[in-house]
Amino acid sequence: MPRAKRGFKARRRRNRILKAAKGFRGKRNSCHAIANEAVQHAWMHMYKSRKVRKREFRSLWIARINAACRELGHSYSKLIGAMTAAGMDINRKMLSELAVNDPDAFKAVVDHAMAA
Repeated sequence: MPRAKRGFKARRRRNRILKAAKGFRGKRNSCHAIANEAVQHAWMHMYKSRKVRKREFRSLWIARINAACRELGHSYSKLIGAMTAAGMDINRKMLSELAVNDPDAFKAVVDHAMAA
């Protein structure tokens, strides 16, 4: 009687891991045991990086807004404080887009916030 080799489901599970490890270097993309560990680590880093990406983008937007404010003779913190006092509700992503793509509109927003 031939030995049982776990069959279709085990092969499908192994192939799913190997497919996820495609592009890894060395044995990490071809040997199931090693690829499994590499894929588990990769998934862990992917989960963490999805959270970190949001923080990094927010800091990028703040840096862009601050640079544009400095050109107009103001600081980022004064602008945000003035916008809050004026009741202006523009998020940092849109403010940075204005600062980069439409400096005239950004200047109008800053002037309106500082005047109030």
